[in-house]
Amino acid sequence: MINQDTIVALATPSGAGAIAVIRLSGKDAITIADSCFRSVKNQKSLTNQKTHTIHLGHIVDGNRTIDEVLVSVFKNPNSYTGEDVVEVSCHGSNYIQQEIIQLFLRKGCRMATAGEFTLRAFLNGKLDLSQAEAVADLISSDNEASHQIAMQQMRGGFSSEIAKLREELLNFASLIELELDFAEEDVEFADRTQFKELIERIRFVLKRLIDSFAVGNVIKNGIPVAIVGEPNVGKSTLLNALLNEERAIVSEIAGTTRDTIEDEISIGGIGFRFIDTAGIRETKDVVESIGIKKTFEKIEQAQVVVFIADSLNFKEDQFIHSFKIEIEKINNKYPLKPLLIVANKVDKLSEANIESIKTEIPQIHFLSAKKGIGVDELKDKLLSFVNTGALRNNDTIVTNSRHYDSLLKAYEEIDKVKHGLDTGLSGDLLAIDIRQALFHFGEITGEITTDDLLGNIFANFCIGK
Repeated sequence: MINQDTIVALATPSGAGAIAVIRLSGKDAITIADSCFRSVKNQKSLTNQKTHTIHLGHIVDGNRTIDEVLVSVFKNPNSYTGEDVVEVSCHGSNYIQQEIIQLFLRKGCRMATAGEFTLRAFLNGKLDLSQAEAVADLISSDNEASHQIAMQQMRGGFSSEIAKLREELLNFASLIELELDFAEEDVEFADRTQFKELIERIRFVLKRLIDSFAVGNVIKNGIPVAIVGEPNVGKSTLLNALLNEERAIVSEIAGTTRDTIEDEISIGGIGFRFIDTAGIRETKDVVESIGIKKTFEKIEQAQVVVFIADSLNFKEDQFIHSFKIEIEKINNKYPLKPLLIVANKVDKLSEANIESIKTEIPQIHFLSAKKGIGVDELKDKLLSFVNTGALRNNDTIVTNSRHYDSLLKAYEEIDKVKHGLDTGLSGDLLAIDIRQALFHFGEITGEITTDDLLGNIFANFCIGK
């Protein structure tokens, strides 16, 4: 599948900046770069330089000097792609970037497709497939937790765990396949007791990895938190307090927020996406009604619901009674969603009022969004909903839905193998289920791939990586 063309692309974000890096990879990368490079001293040739060296000079087009640059040379196989690689660090003018790229194209390069450098690294054995996918996750990581998981996966933590299981299973599979060659002699090369122990261990590891996806998916994509309640109770003020900026319009007029407003922050290294919703009430206003409808849609999508009320309303017994009913409704409708009950404007309550309300609603959290009282404690409560134990222990956490799907299929096949061992299934039928489990393990690391699969994976990369 690997293409022998020499490819080129901008490896830094497009647009003007202090510097830009243009990357070339392929068998002619050094020769093409050398044909356009004039060193500052000694007229050195890049083709004669050692790998992992940097050279100061100019990129020239005939007698025209385009820019003063630093050129980094990486010779195969000791490069990111496993091929000859050259990286040209030039000034970050859009004009200079395009002039240099166009020059290399005229000299024989072609433009790289999305993810083609990393695809070549995979095809040349520099990375396995799960490590290659982690490169994209690392680039898109926007909080400490997602960065930590991507780094662990890119270093091969997940791959090595899968590879070890696959190797052990493959050894037993070979013995069972060997038994088939001596079927008439009724011999067993694979110790069934040891095989059962191996299958149990594989089931345990697979189950742990599958269960980790719930945490991994949350960490990778962020936790959506819907802030809901009646109009004018301080939802938008709370959003602004959480974000520490004036993100939402705040007004004394009820029904100011008529559409959902979303923004994201990191709490304890975990991304939380807060959604300020329209106030829930009976209304004849068509636009406000649409906003309220969207509120319920966002509650459906959220993983955590913050239900906020005005503290002053709790002074009335009738309100407390109706508020409890609303809490019960939300809990009944969304039993699996964590619900945080928040009373805003606590600065306007006495200690006696607060204790009285706590007696009626023990789980309530008091704050003043306007004055910032209790906001940090609310963040801590939100963080407590995320199981970060595996992250703290540096356990392998699955974040990729493709890996999750393959793990589920592998677990299903391993379950069949276990059932076969328990019921004394013949070796030839056991071998079929084992081969299927090995197939799904191989899908994760890339030992088994198709062009379509690789195309789908690397199409999601940015150009230049």
